[in-house]
Amino acid sequence: MRFSLPMPRRSRHPLIRALSLVIGLALVGVLMVFGLVVASVLLVGGGLVFAVRQWSRKRATMSSAGRRAHQPEVIEGEFVVLHQTRHAAR
Repeated sequence: MRFSLPMPRRSRHPLIRALSLVIGLALVGVLMVFGLVVASVLLVGGGLVFAVRQWSRKRATMSSAGRRAHQPEVIEGEFVVLHQTRHAAR
């Protein structure tokens, strides 16, 4: 089964053709500018978040270094080793 859309009627008047071309180009231009603005906002926002995280990480490292020596991060707990037994029934 073949799906086909009916062909839109194109106006024969040259002024209407030119006007529709200008409107189409303007619409594409507006969409491109909008996309660039969104991309730049995301890029600047990501850069600011990265800079703030780096700045706060450096501040936390400097403040903890002045108080006491660095303690290694150790997770304490208990563990049990489980052995898997093989069954002879096949």
